[in-house]
Amino acid sequence: QVQLVESGGGLVQAGDSLRLSCAASGRSFTYYAMAWFRQAPGKDREFLAVISTNGANTYYADSVKGRFTISRDNAKNTVYLEMNSLKSEDTAVYYCAAKWGPFTSDYADYRYWGQGTQVTVSS
Repeated sequence: QVQLVESGGGLVQAGDSLRLSCAASGRSFTYYAMAWFRQAPGKDREFLAVISTNGANTYYADSVKGRFTISRDNAKNTVYLEMNSLKSEDTAVYYCAAKWGPFTSDYADYRYWGQGTQVTVSS
């Protein structure tokens, strides 16, 4: 089992950058693929990015490709989401999630979720 806590959200202006962190506790962090999702009011949860257990492989949604970067530090049990050139449509609650083994982009495959962190981008 793994517990996840996101941090780093806040209010920024369009064009700004922000880095989210997700700290994991529990055993065997290195065996979990880690992903970021977001959910805006009235919308479905949206996949953003995922990183493999050893960090060698990543995959991004088209909506954030080239602007967002996912990374992980297994020594610190932490995964990051670097967000650049933020837009008002990036406003949402951002969640990190973990699944055992190979990564996918389907939120239904992820068993463990953080509580979320709010990102608000003003235009």
